[in-house]
Amino acid sequence: MNETKDEGLQGNEKIEQAVLALQHEPTQEQLAHTLTVLRRRMKAQGQLVAAVEPNLGGAPLQLRTVQTADGARWWYAFTSFEQELKGAEAVQSTFLVEIEKLFDAALTVPEISGVILNPWDRTLQLDKNLIRIIKG
Repeated sequence: MNETKDEGLQGNEKIEQAVLALQHEPTQEQLAHTLTVLRRRMKAQGQLVAAVEPNLGGAPLQLRTVQTADGARWWYAFTSFEQELKGAEAVQSTFLVEIEKLFDAALTVPEISGVILNPWDRTLQLDKNLIRIIKG
């Protein structure tokens, strides 16, 4: 398959593979491996596809949120455009964001619990504690 892929997303399939392995074997060791893969992608200036609210009336861009059953609000992002398309809900607007900048921002917004990667498939829910671990 010879598809064109944004440079910042190249290598994110390693994140997807690590998350899939974690889903099949949810151990502390596998979680540590998955967080290490994320840290390596972050340090390599890897990017994610972030979902944003449509820009209404010149308002600044806002990341879209999803609310979990416990009432917590989370930003969500995708490791690839293919992951984005797997959802039943069409994401109208996206942009590429560096993983580290997204994590930094999530740590500063009190009403956000963290970031959910790939909410439709190969999902990883990163609360602020896990984000701090990834950042080192």
